[in-house]
Amino acid sequence: MKRIILTILILGMICLSCKNNTDNKKDIASFQFFGLEIVEDDALPAKRMAEHYKSMTVGDSVNSKMVAKVDEVCQSKGCWMKLNLEDGNQVMVKFKDYGFFMPKDIKGKEVVINGKAFVNEVSVEEQRHYAEDAGKSEEEITAITEVKKTYSFEADGVLLKQ
Repeated sequence: MKRIILTILILGMICLSCKNNTDNKKDIASFQFFGLEIVEDDALPAKRMAEHYKSMTVGDSVNSKMVAKVDEVCQSKGCWMKLNLEDGNQVMVKFKDYGFFMPKDIKGKEVVINGKAFVNEVSVEEQRHYAEDAGKSEEEITAITEVKKTYSFEADGVLLKQ
């Protein structure tokens, strides 16, 4: 009799654990992974991440995870993207060791990024290169004449919400 009860309990626990795994797979299926497989848990909203950036100076960095909407993507290869920080600023995201690229048609979609947030200065030449990649006009590109302080992020993993 003890064996029958024990068998029923074990089968019940297995069924419950399988149900939880199925639920997790449904959540994961709503994302497309790029780079390292990450989860969206503990990701800071863009507005909160903007507050962190404001307190940082050139050279500061912090490991972070954030969720934001895509404003721009490199139209050449998908090798960078700019995310909206919801405060009038953007964060320039590049991918660690150019290990992966993003689709070029994700403007307006939400992503979760994991990696290193930092503040740096971008040279005129680099700004012009990004403007060219983004498909800007020659007039817009030549109008870039000053070094610019930017919010940056080196992502090792990205989740693209489907």
